[in-house]
Amino acid sequence: MRSGRVNLREVHKAYGSFRALDGVSLDIKAGEFLTLLGPSGSGKTTLLNVIAGFERPDLGSLLVDDVEFITRPPHKRDLGMVFQNYALFPHMDVFSNVAYPLKLRKVDKPSIRRRVMDALEIVHMQHLADRRITALSGGQRQRVALARAFVFEPRLLLMDEPLSALDKNLREHMQIELKRLHKQLGMTTIYVTHDQQEALTMSDRIAVLDKGRIVQLDVPATVYDRPNCKFVAGFMGETRFLPVERRDQSYVLDGRPLRLADTRAVSSTGETWLMVRPERLRWQGDASSDNRIEGRVLDVVYRGDCNQVSVSLPGGHEVAIRHSGAERQPLPQPGDTLALWLPAEASLVIGSAAP
Repeated sequence: MRSGRVNLREVHKAYGSFRALDGVSLDIKAGEFLTLLGPSGSGKTTLLNVIAGFERPDLGSLLVDDVEFITRPPHKRDLGMVFQNYALFPHMDVFSNVAYPLKLRKVDKPSIRRRVMDALEIVHMQHLADRRITALSGGQRQRVALARAFVFEPRLLLMDEPLSALDKNLREHMQIELKRLHKQLGMTTIYVTHDQQEALTMSDRIAVLDKGRIVQLDVPATVYDRPNCKFVAGFMGETRFLPVERRDQSYVLDGRPLRLADTRAVSSTGETWLMVRPERLRWQGDASSDNRIEGRVLDVVYRGDCNQVSVSLPGGHEVAIRHSGAERQPLPQPGDTLALWLPAEASLVIGSAAP
């Protein structure tokens, strides 16, 4: 398997006055699964298209294994691509679709047969080699598209929201399958999604983009548990924010000093916020070590595996907590006064901008 190390330096791309990419620099290690995560218009697909060669940046450098790729056409970049709509040939059967990139490279017929069947076996589709594309389900088509993308052993595998058209259960199943496939093949994979759960499930690292820039780049646990600004925190999980006041080296919520395990500095200018997620709040706590949050129950929503309880706080703010039925405290009702607890280790103060 080829190396597939990628280095981007100060990549810019504009469409008129809109800056799709604003000085992006990024190093991707060989064999890494890197996810480009962000909302629509953040620049993630444009960045993928620059790497693929479908977009020419206005400025910047793209090195793959120390070779400049900016002027190299897509068909000479040695990459596999899985599109959102899979882009399969409907008039061909499964075998012919997967064999197509090998035929373009003039591989001999015995080798094509062996490599196609090996690829189909990896994605559990060898028994459907003779089936027409039009007779396949969405999940099966996605597997064929994957097999076609890696059958010629490219140095880079690029995927642009390939699971977005699948239903929830199949999408979650394919996330695990893709993670296992990456571990088996070991090729550098760059994945675009706006779904934070996909990014957390599959990635070695996540690059969170906003307005054409990389806001945070780190391993999934750090991006989720220790976001570096309000934008990243709000994009990851069901996050609520409570404004806090800075006093010297401490922070105050509703007149009470916050107990924080992580005392890293946030941006010295702008507003500061306490990040609150439903799974971090507790029904019971210790007044000597935890942060108390008290309010009035707004509503209780049944979600199958739990009830989500929304609580209105002074100042018009709101938090939520999950009640699974295993808690000692009974399920509250709308209108009840409720005290919740946020442990110090789960209490994170962040700024509006990254420090």
